[in-house]
Amino acid sequence: MYAIIATGGKQYKVSEGDKVRVEKLEGEVGTEVSFDQVLLVGGDKVAVGSPCVEGAKVVGKITAQDKAKKVIVYKYKPKTGYHKKNGHRQFFTEVEITNIAFGSKKEEAPAEAAVEE
Repeated sequence: MYAIIATGGKQYKVSEGDKVRVEKLEGEVGTEVSFDQVLLVGGDKVAVGSPCVEGAKVVGKITAQDKAKKVIVYKYKPKTGYHKKNGHRQFFTEVEITNIAFGSKKEEAPAEAAVEE
């Protein structure tokens, strides 16, 4: 089973056991985080949300809070003597996906209400 989640303005395809580097999330190493913005759940049956799948949830555990490798930004304009060198290290959170939950009671409640009416 796999899922596509959205976090930090990006989308990630994850499955159980994967380690994913996402934009910085609050929390200490070892704490659990849950992603409620699940755009697609795949496996035996594929469920596509509009925009999110109702009742789907991806749970993970924070394994690292760190900075990525340095990216060098170098600006240069010819014939003027203009050189500008700058560096940047982006913060990230590494998350190990532990569970992909799909098909909770939230999905069943509206269907039962429709039958009763």
